[in-house]
Amino acid sequence: MSNPQQLRYSKEHEWLATSEDGVATIGITEFAANALGDVVYAQLPEVGETVTAGETCGELESTKSVSDLYAPVTGEVVEANADVVADPSLVNSAPFEGGWLFKVRVTEEPSDLLSAEEYSALSGN
Repeated sequence: MSNPQQLRYSKEHEWLATSEDGVATIGITEFAANALGDVVYAQLPEVGETVTAGETCGELESTKSVSDLYAPVTGEVVEANADVVADPSLVNSAPFEGGWLFKVRVTEEPSDLLSAEEYSALSGN
């Protein structure tokens, strides 16, 4: 399992990729997707909603359990991935590509986001 180097990670197992326009794409890591098992339902934050770093903003339900989804940054949701809502298994099959969850216009980014190496050490992979 390899964590893409260009991404940053939260201790709650979310990843984010920030673009030049200040919008971050957010998903869960492959480690988290594997731990969850087969994802069968995704409740994502809605466009226009404000999410706060470290707080719950949705949930993922799998065949094993229900897991809260945490926002790794603070900002306004500008897009939710309709493909994941329609086919939640994308979270498992392509966690770093088509399985992204939502996009946020970032207003505040916590200082404790991790590099790929730091996240690998945290998750043991």
